[in-house]
Amino acid sequence: MMMFYWIALAIVSLAFAGLLFRLIKGPTVADRVVALDAIGISLVSIVALLSLISETEFFLEIILLLSILSFIGTAAFAKFIERGEIFDRDDNR
Repeated sequence: MMMFYWIALAIVSLAFAGLLFRLIKGPTVADRVVALDAIGISLVSIVALLSLISETEFFLEIILLLSILSFIGTAAFAKFIERGEIFDRDDNR
């Protein structure tokens, strides 16, 4: 069973490398945002597989933190693409 974890880790790492290429070379901003979100999912997968390989529960908190940060980053980029700004500031106070 341990060999399966190492094979899965190698496959996810290859996917991570492909996503980094798409993040750098993406033709549009939307492609880069999708690649960044998928990189977050890949990082969570890599940490989960490392947790299974090392047979510890220590990394579960790191997985939760990475998931939350990935979601917030994707939501902020989506709002930036839609409106051109992340925070709405009223200058007419």
